Amino acid sequence: MRIGIVVNPDAGLGGRLGFKGSDGRAAEARAAGAEDRAGPRMMQTLEALNSLLESSLNRANVEMECIGWQGRMGESWVPSNKEKMTFTSIGQTPENTSDAETSQLVRALVESGAEAILYAGGDGTTRDIANTLESINKNAQEMPLIGVPGGVKMHSGCFATTPKAAAEVTLAFLLGDLRCAITEVMDLDEEIYQEGVWKVRMYGEAWTPSSPRFMQGAKEQVERTSESDTIEGLAQHVKSLLSSEEDLMIIWGSGGTLRRIGEFCDQELTLLGIDILGPVENGVRKLHSDLNEQQLLKIIAQHVDDNGEPRQRLLLLSPMGGQGFLIGRGNLQLSPEVLRTIGIENILGVATPAKLIGLNAVRIDTGDAELDKVFQTKRFIKILQGFRTTRLIRIEEA
Repeated sequence: MRIGIVVNPDAGLGGRLGFKGSDGRAAEARAAGAEDRAGPRMMQTLEALNSLLESSLNRANVEMECIGWQGRMGESWVPSNKEKMTFTSIGQTPENTSDAETSQLVRALVESGAEAILYAGGDGTTRDIANTLESINKNAQEMPLIGVPGGVKMHSGCFATTPKAAAEVTLAFLLGDLRCAITEVMDLDEEIYQEGVWKVRMYGEAWTPSSPRFMQGAKEQVERTSESDTIEGLAQHVKSLLSSEEDLMIIWGSGGTLRRIGEFCDQELTLLGIDILGPVENGVRKLHSDLNEQQLLKIIAQHVDDNGEPRQRLLLLSPMGGQGFLIGRGNLQLSPEVLRTIGIENILGVATPAKLIGLNAVRIDTGDAELDKVFQTKRFIKILQGFRTTRLIRIEEA
């Protein structure tokens, strides 16, 4: 089977730097020391897929022909030691890449007979691919898409939960075990966001293998104005922690739920950023806003006692509605190093009842396989759902 390979080499570059997306800021991100994200995650997927093709799980002994461009939009990320996977070049990655090159590559893949597209990027990449397919013809619009999560924002339903999951889905698709279904192509409304309002819009539809376990589903905006009492109760719980523990440092995750909790705590939090509320010093707590990875590491590292031992710290995270991701979607500033510095035992989930409806597990995608295993071993994480009311929720297996 011929599978088209598409990598947006600029996707995800700004994540650890605290950018809310990488569109138009790739050069700035690279100048600041950002490293490729989408390409290495595509390589993780293809390496895992190659192992699956060579295993007993490949009961039909299928082989996969990857087609795409040479260079960083394709061939650079295909493993060399492969037996049941080949790569056919249909062109060369240009020196400079943008959405225009993504569209050009997708058109070339359709013309070359690709039967599905495996791509790495974020919501912007998904929109570019879906829009191109729609512009070609109706049949091309039904081209199955399997997304390797490699961007900053990933709200669309055609992304696998992890690179490894993308490999599992691709094998099942090759074997004919998965049917395809329509899912939503979602993205943050950038214009409204510039006004300080978080809103995810539906921009179109895509055809994708249907796998509730391995595909993340589309982002849902589930906060309700009628939940103001619940939000206030959550805030009262946080305020009680702050009043009783002057030494406590709180790291605030992103999202509307935590931002509204912050308002009740008299803190103006960043909607899509990571903030830190420091310990009491000279009678006040200092708020550090919209921090990138290095800023987080610096501030947290300073929060130690005279013996160099970590002082009290708490990371508040709200799961993404409809997908259940605590880590790995929209909060890439929380890198594996940052999470290890905070300590996973110091993570507290926060969710309203609306978010918990139908959410029987949370998902973790740190980008570090060993750290993901640590979370898997933990098995459960505590979720605050009201004033002094918590529940344990299962951590989904990768």
